[in-house]
Amino acid sequence: MTPAALAALHTLCFKTPRPWSEEEFAAFQQSAGVFLCARDAGFALGRIMLDEAELLTIAVDPDRQRAGHGRQLMHAYEAEARIRGATTSFLEVSAENDAARALYESCGYAQVGRRRGYYRSPDGKRIDALVFSRRLDTSSPRDGVASAAS
Repeated sequence: MTPAALAALHTLCFKTPRPWSEEEFAAFQQSAGVFLCARDAGFALGRIMLDEAELLTIAVDPDRQRAGHGRQLMHAYEAEARIRGATTSFLEVSAENDAARALYESCGYAQVGRRRGYYRSPDGKRIDALVFSRRLDTSSPRDGVASAAS
């Protein structure tokens, strides 16, 4: 997926936190350790630092949500992170994003922290970010989702 396509889909999926721009996606894709797992329904963007992976963002076309695409992207992200040597994965999620929190918990993630007032909604409201983590050296289902390294 091109940075423009990533930004377009991200804009469909996010209001809080704000969607990322084409320029931000292009910069991330040029950064060391960043990788993209993409499918026709969406994408997951991750980054490796030493033995830790960070899920930077994940987006699934709103018309195709609640059909298992997010779970497939999570498994693809985790598989690629393992290949790249990560043993632990971290992510941040808005405290108000119940659907994403449910997805992450169903994939074995647990809340390990909270960043108070980390996100700002379009109306200026401050929203906490929840920090989730999961060990990657434990077994998890794999579904053969293709990934594309940047």
